[in-house]
Amino acid sequence: MIPKNRNIYTVSSVNSYIKNMFTQDYMLRSIYVKGEVSNLKYHSSGHIYFTLKDESGTLNCAMFASNRKTGLKFRMEEGHKIIAFGAIDVYLKDGSYRLYAREITLDGEGDLYVRFEQLKKELEEMGMFDRSYKKPIPRYIKTLGIVTAPTGAAIRDMIAAAKRRNPYVQLILYPALVQGEGAKESIVQGLKALESLNVDTIIVGRGGGSIEDLWAFNEEMVARAIFECSVPVISAVGHETDTTISDLVADLRAPTPSTAAELAIYEKQELMDTILDYRYSLTKEFEDRLTRLRNRLEKDSIRLKLKSPDGILREKRMYLLRAGDRLEERIKAAIKNKRHSLGVYVQRLEGVSPLKRLKSGYALVEAGGNVVTSETELSLDDELLLHMMNRDIYAVIKEIVKVERNPL
Repeated sequence: MIPKNRNIYTVSSVNSYIKNMFTQDYMLRSIYVKGEVSNLKYHSSGHIYFTLKDESGTLNCAMFASNRKTGLKFRMEEGHKIIAFGAIDVYLKDGSYRLYAREITLDGEGDLYVRFEQLKKELEEMGMFDRSYKKPIPRYIKTLGIVTAPTGAAIRDMIAAAKRRNPYVQLILYPALVQGEGAKESIVQGLKALESLNVDTIIVGRGGGSIEDLWAFNEEMVARAIFECSVPVISAVGHETDTTISDLVADLRAPTPSTAAELAIYEKQELMDTILDYRYSLTKEFEDRLTRLRNRLEKDSIRLKLKSPDGILREKRMYLLRAGDRLEERIKAAIKNKRHSLGVYVQRLEGVSPLKRLKSGYALVEAGGNVVTSETELSLDDELLLHMMNRDIYAVIKEIVKVERNPL
């Protein structure tokens, strides 16, 4: 039986009370916890749920999607030993508590990541990552320098890619230490040695590994040697997911060593195809231009013939011949027209010819040496001379008789 005057709390009240206790504990608000990852689940929402465990206990953990971009620099896997930084809080629905992680680093490599970010920020502020300083990679090279370990998959992959693309490109290997003590100095010496040989391009890199294995390519002296190298440098460190300071400083970053060789060396067959295309284009252009010049020469020859003295004389002669023909035709036409007009005039004259009238029985009358055209000019006793066709008759006017005749 429950005693009287006892406080009775709901489950939610208890959970809220415990949550408030966690909230007030400063240590639990910013805490680093290390352990081995288990029960890992990447949720479709972007959140990550997992458990941290050690020899004697487990701790439920979560990382929200909003923290993944800045707080997680690698893909977490089962069995990873990590250090998670965040806050421990109570989940009210089930009363359980968990670590809500804001940053996650691999255990033992956390310091290296901090050093990586610090150097990255420092060099970026100095402008060493700026694209304006990147040198273009030559398209056609004769010599390729390689700074890497003399044994291992990286150099084998690069040699295989180079032979496949163009076996005529000379490969010069500087056998460098790429891991451990003395690696950074060896890489820098390799860059300087190949630069002094005036190679066309340099590849610096190695195969994949942990951040500790790749650390020589995160050293400042290596980054400065790459930045100051007068020869274009391609960085090919680790796998595609690995990113080093050398990748950021280099003129070009390749995801893998074999890809670096493919980027540096042009493909022989592709070059031959390009040369054939250029040859065809040049031949066609030459033939087209030669055709245009021949056509122009023919036109100029015609113009020259027309402008030459012989040509001008021939042209003038042809002009004169054509003009003479036209003149002759016009003269003939004019003569024809005049003859026609003359015939018309002859016919008209014949119509009024006195001789023709005389032949018809008419006579020409003269009085006092003048031709008589009207009876008013005549008087009695005037002497007349009558001209007939074959004879002339003299007469004297004895009588003038007026006769009325009707006109026809």
